[in-house]
Amino acid sequence: MLKELAAGGALGLLIFLLFQGYDVAPLLLLGGMGVVLYWLLDKKGMLTARSYAPYYPRQNISFEDIGGQAAAVQELKEALEFLRRSDQLHSMGIRPLKGILLSGPPGTGKTLMARAAATYTDAVFLAASGSEFIEVYAGVGAQRIRSLFREARCLARRAGKNRAIIFIDELEVLGGKRGSHSSHLEYDQTLNQLLVEMDGLGTGEDTQILVIGATNRPDLLDPALLRPGRFDRHVKVELPDREGRLEILRLHTSNKPLGPDVNLESIARETFGFSGAHLESVANEAAILALRANSPVIRQKHLQEAVDKVMLGEKIGRKPSKEELYRLAVHEAGHALVAELVQPGSVTRVTIASRGQALGYTRQKLDDAYLYTREHLEGQLRICLAGAAAEDLLLGNRSTGSLNDFKEAVRLAKVIIVSGLSDLGVVDEECLSKEQMHRAAAEIIKVQEKKVGELLLQHRDLLEGIAGRLLREETLKGETLRSLLTTGARAS
Repeated sequence: MLKELAAGGALGLLIFLLFQGYDVAPLLLLGGMGVVLYWLLDKKGMLTARSYAPYYPRQNISFEDIGGQAAAVQELKEALEFLRRSDQLHSMGIRPLKGILLSGPPGTGKTLMARAAATYTDAVFLAASGSEFIEVYAGVGAQRIRSLFREARCLARRAGKNRAIIFIDELEVLGGKRGSHSSHLEYDQTLNQLLVEMDGLGTGEDTQILVIGATNRPDLLDPALLRPGRFDRHVKVELPDREGRLEILRLHTSNKPLGPDVNLESIARETFGFSGAHLESVANEAAILALRANSPVIRQKHLQEAVDKVMLGEKIGRKPSKEELYRLAVHEAGHALVAELVQPGSVTRVTIASRGQALGYTRQKLDDAYLYTREHLEGQLRICLAGAAAEDLLLGNRSTGSLNDFKEAVRLAKVIIVSGLSDLGVVDEECLSKEQMHRAAAEIIKVQEKKVGELLLQHRDLLEGIAGRLLREETLKGETLRSLLTTGARAS
């Protein structure tokens, strides 16, 4: 209505000036430029608020659809009880929660948990990303924040509800520490507006709004955003443990035909460090591999290959030369042999088939552990160094194929030092110079190199046998490797 009145008034003014004998050409040119500028800004969404598509609980996304996050889900449910029992809270004089922060690595299910929260509380759901509020033009982000909260109230009233959940993903983009962006103050203005809106969510509002933020970098957030009264609850959504991974695999394979040989527990043990997104990709890739092989069901080999693909990437077509293949077989045989000697029964697969950036690899299944002794770390060091030591023993020299192994060995040595497990005792990492750290790490690695060399020398025949078998068959299962160790047979 206002646009029509403004356009009619401008046209009437132009006609009046024209009859008075004024030259209206400059005004027409200026008006045309204004219309073009308005159209460009409107097209980019600078003048109008973004339309946020609401999510309603009828889509049946619930906490039962989330696996491997029992502790985080329980903590979130407890926080959401403040929203579900708002009448009881009001009678007790309890202030409702204004915000819940979900923090954790990517792919752990933070967005899914926010959607399930809307189902659990029967609330209107609006979702946005932190980057959607940041623009070059000052004031645009703050306007979008105001529009988002206003639309949440309007949608709740239309749906006949008294509660709404606003989910902001990648919150660190919007809520970064003020003053960290020296180029312009648009970031700070947008954050300030979010702080004001969250402060304004009082108990007297007809619609109770809960803000759920998700981030994998909580250290970047402004302290004013994290204080009580804004984000009152902080829920950590961590990587799942072995039981959690098994639960997630069961969820993502429930709609897929599985063969009788499928052992999801074995896959769960082999995927230490995988997030829920990784595990979903494993199930999906396994189904694709089964389809390509014209198999009516997904078999264990499809799942194992899917783990390799998600972990390392697709197989590459380039083949190394015969000399390189033998060196590669010796290298991986060293890793596999020492891994089985250090941690019996841990190797599940060793191959010289190139995949992604890896020319070959040895995969282990490990029990979840979050505390490590020096003996355990030294065992991992020996496994890292075994590839190069095997090349030294059988070929007389080593190659650049050990580059990543050495990087991991240095990392493990530094963990031993800074954890107070080395001969230096308890140390302050900041007080150690680079030279001191290098000398200490080099000494630890040197000791383990000597032990690995002695270990491989004792089992030289086995090492040659495993390398020869790898060269012929390209891939060995863990059971095959262990049978070679048990019988002490040497491949001819």
